[in-house]
Amino acid sequence: MGTKTAAILFTACLLLSACTATKPESAATSNQQDSVASDSGNSAKDQSSVSSPKSSSKQAGSDDHNSAGKTNAQNDKTSESNETGAATSATTNNKMYHLNKAYNVIPNQQGTEKKVVLLTFDDGPKEAAMINKIIDVLDKHKAKAIFFVNGYRVKEHPELLKLIHDRGQPIGNHSWDHIVLKNKSELEVKKQIESVQKVVKDITGQAPVFFRPPHGAGGDVGRKVAKENGLLYMTWSVGSLDWTMKKNQPNKTEALLKNVTEQLHPGSNILMHELPWTAEALDSLLTRLEQKGYQFVDPQSIEVPASK
Repeated sequence: MGTKTAAILFTACLLLSACTATKPESAATSNQQDSVASDSGNSAKDQSSVSSPKSSSKQAGSDDHNSAGKTNAQNDKTSESNETGAATSATTNNKMYHLNKAYNVIPNQQGTEKKVVLLTFDDGPKEAAMINKIIDVLDKHKAKAIFFVNGYRVKEHPELLKLIHDRGQPIGNHSWDHIVLKNKSELEVKKQIESVQKVVKDITGQAPVFFRPPHGAGGDVGRKVAKENGLLYMTWSVGSLDWTMKKNQPNKTEALLKNVTEQLHPGSNILMHELPWTAEALDSLLTRLEQKGYQFVDPQSIEVPASK
């Protein structure tokens, strides 16, 4: 009888186990919901760090840049998965910052310095003397800046691109011909972006990882091609308005300082150009920013898309 009783109990245990088995998809569904909640939280955090109301008024100062001002805060609707996923992926490669949808620099983790600015210079390389003057000031303030270059200029003066690289400053892609890309075909946009990738890599040994569309107007196709080439797409969140100034205009240094400081906020992504008056004003600008407690973010600490 003892043997029969044991057999009956064993059979009952097997039946009970089969009836209570866990459904395999339930855990996956739970994880997916957790992931969505996390992304939403990151997005809300990014939105809370968007620039102050002052900044929108001077993100663009000419017809060429007006579309960019709107693009920065209104029309540039990058997918949330790309924007909010940056902080998550950053934990895997020790990047300290990412850009939010307003192109501000945002810390990936609590405790990372928030009061930072990103310095950028567009439309080069132009002249060795001006480039050296800008980089001398950057070195004085222990700062790095992204130099967004045009391919046609690089082709004319490859030695100037090498100068920027050899002096330790990051190089960004600003398209080949400095044309509005948002209404161009995908084939044309690929040519404009990828030709710069190639020429910069041929000269310096490194392809750019940052892309700024000319006039701040890259459109969906510009973002798509940039992503395919492992480029971080950005416009700016603070415009210096140096491009609106004329050679004979008085007090350009003070005007530039005023334009930047009126819009200044933690994470500012500051647009400047390779222009003589910007080079002249740069030391005063960086000194003013330091006096206000700002630090200069190293572009290498910013999360970029994974390369192919």
